[in-house]
This record gives sequence, structure tokens and C-alpha cells, in this order.
Amino acid sequence: MSRELLDQLRIDRSADRPPRRRGRRYAIVAIALVAAAVGVWLGWARMRPPTVQLTVARAATAGGGPGSVLDASGYVTARRQATVSAKITGKVTEVLIEEGMRVREGAVLARLDDTEARAQLDLARAQLAAARSQLAEVRAQLEQAERDYARQQGLYDRALVSPQSLDAALAQRDMLRARLLSTQEQIKVAQESVSVAQVQLDNTVIRAPFGGVVVAKSAQPGEMISPISAGGGFTRTGIGTIVDMDSLEIQVDVNESYINRVAAGQPVEATLNAYPDWRIPG
Repeated sequence: MSRELLDQLRIDRSADRPPRRRGRRYAIVAIALVAAAVGVWLGWARMRPPTVQLTVARAATAGGGPGSVLDASGYVTARRQATVSAKITGKVTEVLIEEGMRVREGAVLARLDDTEARAQLDLARAQLAAARSQLAEVRAQLEQAERDYARQQGLYDRALVSPQSLDAALAQRDMLRARLLSTQEQIKVAQESVSVAQVQLDNTVIRAPFGGVVVAKSAQPGEMISPISAGGGFTRTGIGTIVDMDSLEIQVDVNESYINRVAAGQPVEATLNAYPDWRIPG
């Protein structure tokens, strides 16, 4: 049998080999890189402050001709905004704000569990009442001791009582005077305790530090809130974020080569991406 015939009868197994998977691996790597890039971008976007992008700011420049304008881009930002938190650590029982809501200065935004604070205030008030009652009793005893000492002094002057009796009356009077001063100090301490307990109770009510619009709601009833970061992801540090809309301003970036063409008092016209037909003079 000839070699050519043998070559025709030989089985070609190259067709049974599976196709190479290099292209598939490249596709998987590319998808992973795209997903990672999207995740990084989303994280960066969430960390940015809540601003509104400004398309163009036009100003009649001092260095150019009559129709010369300077175009720049920037953002509308708020000079006054705050993430409102509590002064104490506590459990949120009520949240009274929603995103987009307008609030006045001093308005109640949320409430914390005040059970312990009310108990402390009741205890401090009871201690103050007890101290005041004790003061009234000591004063009555001191008045009696003053009369007893005066009577003993008169009897002693007439040689009707011994020096020991006079000394005993004097010691009783002096003891009650010292007790009166001590009770008065206890009342001052009790009054301070009541004031501190009242402040703690007031701190369970979270109020708006200034008027504005709520742009973020950060806590829900049942969550723990603290003025400092504690407890990992289980403790919130703020109830929400408020922006004072009266403090809005436009911030633009001007190239340093054109900064000498900008001066205070120049007329400015701005337009926003969301409202291109709305021209804001300034």
C-alpha cells in the first residue's frame, strides 16, 4: 500500500481539540475591570458634596473690548449646611423630617428615647424637695435653740443655772447653725442636679440649628445615634443634613492667565444645566 493511501486513511485528531479559551479569559477580565471602575466612580460620586453644576458664567471683562466676555464653569454650593446630630447617645424613637422638607430654626427634627432622662430628672427633683424640707426643719430647730440659749444666758446671769447648762445650750445652737449651712449647700447641689437632668432631657429632642431644606435623611426610628462614631455600622452619627438656601453661591474656576480680567463689581450672568433658559444675573 502506497504512502499516499496511508496518509489518507490516517485519522486527523486536530479537529477534536477544544477551541482556545484565551479570548474568553480576556472578556472576563475586561468585564471585571469595567465593574471595578464603575464601583470606584459610584463611591466617589457619593462622597462629593451635594452641588448643582453650573454651565457657564459670563462676565464683561475689564481687560477686553466692549463685547468681551469670560466664560467659566463651576458649581452652585451652599456656604451654610450642617449634618444635624444629637448631643447624647440614644435610641431614635421618632424622625419628623423627609428629604426636600423645609424646616425653621428650632424646629423638632427627631426625638430620642427619654425614659432614663425623665427618671433622672424625677430623682433630682425629689432630692431637691427633700433638701428643702430638711432646711425648713433645721430652721425651726435653730430658732428654738436660739431661744433656749437666751433663756439659759439669763438664768446664768442670775446664778440660777450652772455653767454646764449654758455651755450645752450654746453647743446646741452652734451645731444647728452649722447644720443649717450644710443643708443650704445640699440644696444648691440638688438644684444643679435638677438643671443637669433637665439639660439631658432636652438633649433627647433634636432641633434644627437654622432654617433650610433637608437634603438627606440619615436615621430611622429604632436606630442608635451618637455624636461620635461608635459601634461600627450600627450607630448613626446624624439625623439628616440641612442646607440654608439663603447662603447659596456660585463658585467658578478661572484660569490664572485670565484672572487679571476679573474685578469686583463686574456684571455676571449664569445659566444652569437643569434650566438652560433661566439666566441668573449677578
